[in-house]
Amino acid sequence: MTSGDPLSGNAARSAFFRVFPYIILPMFLAQIDQTIVATALPMIAGELGQVDRVSWVVICYLIAVTVAAPVYGRLGDLVGRRKLMFVGLAVLIAGSLVCWLATSMEMLMAGRTIQGLGGGGLLTLSQALVGEAVPPRERARVQSYTASLAITSNSLGPILGGLLSDHFGWRSIFLFNMPVALIALVLAMRLAARPGTAKSFRFDVQGLFFFVLFVVSLLVLLRQVQQLDFGALPLLLGLLATAAVSATLLLRQERRSPVPLLPPQLFANGSIWRCYVIFALHGGIVVSLVTFLPIYYRIVHFVSASQTGLLLVPMMVSIGTGAIVAGRLIARTGNTATPLRAGLVAFTLSMAALALWSPGLSPVQTAFVIGGATLFLGSVVTVMQVIIQVAAGDALIGTAVGGLQLSRALGASLGTALVGAVLFMSVNAAGPDTGAMMAALLQKGPEALAGIGAQRQALMHDQIEDAFRLGFLAMALMAAVATVTAWTLPLRRI
Repeated sequence: MTSGDPLSGNAARSAFFRVFPYIILPMFLAQIDQTIVATALPMIAGELGQVDRVSWVVICYLIAVTVAAPVYGRLGDLVGRRKLMFVGLAVLIAGSLVCWLATSMEMLMAGRTIQGLGGGGLLTLSQALVGEAVPPRERARVQSYTASLAITSNSLGPILGGLLSDHFGWRSIFLFNMPVALIALVLAMRLAARPGTAKSFRFDVQGLFFFVLFVVSLLVLLRQVQQLDFGALPLLLGLLATAAVSATLLLRQERRSPVPLLPPQLFANGSIWRCYVIFALHGGIVVSLVTFLPIYYRIVHFVSASQTGLLLVPMMVSIGTGAIVAGRLIARTGNTATPLRAGLVAFTLSMAALALWSPGLSPVQTAFVIGGATLFLGSVVTVMQVIIQVAAGDALIGTAVGGLQLSRALGASLGTALVGAVLFMSVNAAGPDTGAMMAALLQKGPEALAGIGAQRQALMHDQIEDAFRLGFLAMALMAAVATVTAWTLPLRRI
């Protein structure tokens, strides 16, 4: 019986739905915790102080997630995924409790780190559980559901975080996590236990140390670069040197280790490393849109926070819809190349058009243009998951999926740093008054324009809008690089 005939497809979907109900909440929590805190940052800084450290509330979680994803993936391959799902959920609950009780910025940062160490593996484990339960051709159909859930959760985060913060205070964000995680823990008990591949437990501790050192130094470096503080040049050079040395030592260790954390054969596979590059660029684009679109609507169009949430809905719906459509096409034809290539080309052209014509669009028109563009972007997640799982094989499926999440996290950091640098360098190049006005508009809205002449207002508004157009163009260029990479993928049919 082949994976393509109807009976096999029905059996595959049945296997999927024996797993999917029990991993929905872990996947939801893993994704939404990356962005749910974003809209609450001003309120957190107002209560705990140390405004200069508030960005670390996001950075600490991102670093922990990036480190945890491949670790959970590798351990899942070795010892089984069900028990690690319990560990991840328990650690996430503990981290949420620390965040809820935080009385200082340092305590909140520690809580967010613990949260990330718990949540970082949940998405990796969930994707791997689906992969081992469903045959390759049908994975495309069912992975579209998990992909749409993951991206929608990530995009929903700022909206839900804003609503909870406005009505119940910023601590309610972390209180919300705990009962949801407890329910997820109960549901995870229904998962079937599957043994790992290791006959005796051995773990690459040295590789983990070098990996953590590399990730921490690289992500902090990217965050510092985004601040455009040239006075921190010695720090930047030190972080760059640390990242380079730790990467070299990690590569040597992984070649020598009998059970490497990041098996070299994965990165020697042409399909796998190209998927990592494409997914990194995809992460940079999506997170840049989630990060900078609310600022664009606020500063350029004077849209309120609640209205911004509504304007993000077309993007969230489109990405999920695109993932589902791509999954059904691949399940029917086995062709992974066409949905991926066509989707990336269409997105690249759409973002280039937005960069050219955004000044003539209203907020609603902009939202629907971005919604149309991201409909094509949704195919990327489904295709990447399917290709990675097929190319890696059953023995390394968790490790490969963990690497995919790692590439997305690094890509998200690098992509937002790039778009942010383009945006803020353009604003600063227009003059210090424009930069100050941008900050004032973000804090106060249209009230910041009081006392400024109409001609001066129009000039600064145009300068800020031009900066965002360059930001959209930077996203189009990232998509163009992903498109070129997609055209060289060796695995084009499953």
